[in-house]
Amino acid sequence: MMLRLSLLTLLSAASAQLVFWNRTELQEKAAAQQIEDVKAAEGFVNPKICDSSVKQTAGYLAAGGLTKYFFWLFESKNSPSKDPLIMWLSGGPGCSSQLALFAENGPCRISKDGRRTTVNPYSWHANANVMWVDQPAGVGFSTGLGTHNEKGVAENMWVFLQNFAREWPEYMANGFYIFGESYAGHYVPAIGHQIYSKNKAGEGIRIPLKGVGIGNGLTDPEVQYRYYPEMGTTGARDLGGHAPAGVINSKEGWVMKAMVPPCIAAIHYCNKGFNTASGAVYNATACLAAYDLCNLMSQIPYELTGKNPYNMNIPCEHGRLCYDFDMIGKYLNSPEVKAELGVTKTWGSCNYAVNLLFAANGDWMVNYNGLIPDMLADGIKVLIYAGDLDYICNWLGNLRWTQAMNWPHKAAFNAAENKDYTVGGQTMAKIRTSNGFSFMQVFNAGHMVPMDQPEVSLQMVKDFTVGSLGQHESDSVVV
Repeated sequence: MMLRLSLLTLLSAASAQLVFWNRTELQEKAAAQQIEDVKAAEGFVNPKICDSSVKQTAGYLAAGGLTKYFFWLFESKNSPSKDPLIMWLSGGPGCSSQLALFAENGPCRISKDGRRTTVNPYSWHANANVMWVDQPAGVGFSTGLGTHNEKGVAENMWVFLQNFAREWPEYMANGFYIFGESYAGHYVPAIGHQIYSKNKAGEGIRIPLKGVGIGNGLTDPEVQYRYYPEMGTTGARDLGGHAPAGVINSKEGWVMKAMVPPCIAAIHYCNKGFNTASGAVYNATACLAAYDLCNLMSQIPYELTGKNPYNMNIPCEHGRLCYDFDMIGKYLNSPEVKAELGVTKTWGSCNYAVNLLFAANGDWMVNYNGLIPDMLADGIKVLIYAGDLDYICNWLGNLRWTQAMNWPHKAAFNAAENKDYTVGGQTMAKIRTSNGFSFMQVFNAGHMVPMDQPEVSLQMVKDFTVGSLGQHESDSVVV
């Protein structure tokens, strides 16, 4: 049965991980789309595709109410019984994690015609068990709809993880890590803090959370939006960045700078109406005003340049979303692959109804950095990394919010040495670390670091999970 809904859309077109649309466009796109009314039952299969050399598990687990989350897990190529479990979450809001599985950090790549796969030698399952989870509700192969803020994200994921830990406790035995990208700068702190809080309260099955990582994330908009003019006009080259200068000309840059103070004031006012405990936004009107004003300031001038906001070195060549990942939709929606995965729903890379729900409910401009100090105090490691060619969630804004975050070791973190991070004898990044908190600037990578610098991203993840990130310079990748 096909349902036409004003707040429901699944698009199988290509997409990057953070999607700025004005609300009128989102409403029009949602109203024009149709999707299948699919209700999935809990169940699991063991696919033999993509990487048949390791055990795989894919299927659905309940995540609260009528929502079922789809996941696809690949065991470690090293030692599944001894290696940790990593969960990957893509951003959007509303983009499928399977997009990252095939385009970024997963076991295989898909041919242009969508029919064949080739091995990715830098897949994150080289030294970890890794699962890619489609969330929030309605994203990718997952079912349901209605999640519109991080409270819902955290609660649903807690239910999913409880069910996962009950079914496969062996994967949790060696520690659990959450990684995410872009709008996951919201998701990861919310989910991590939910796990931290439940563990502290002794509720449910204890989830052994060891660390969280956010790549090119939107975490503290009140700080991050200050740095769009500088990134667009200078590429932050004088601070050690590698993006080109002059993508946005100086005249337009001055106009952007003039709009920054009212933008930041609007974000600040939005956050004054946010209740961390309940996750409720009490002044959605203020948050919507900030969304409209700040994205007008930051995105329209850049869009007019014709450059890719996810990688400032290259043009935007595939519509407003720039990248052509259509082959992923062709592959995942083929009857043979759907049979292997045990799914019937049509896969879409991003669900813009979900994007609209989060924007319309004021979640976009909420600051989530305040959830991180609790985790650090409990011994949970935190890594913020950013490719320095990205504009949309640029490294400069990410660096500045990590420096501005209030926590007991703020001064020590800001005074920490900015060390070279080498891979294969070459300096590929800069990293600073203090008291379990790390920031890494990845050279010559855009919004999707594992796609642009796969060797560096794999070494980074391995070092982070074994506890050596920031303690030594890496010489080679273990694959």
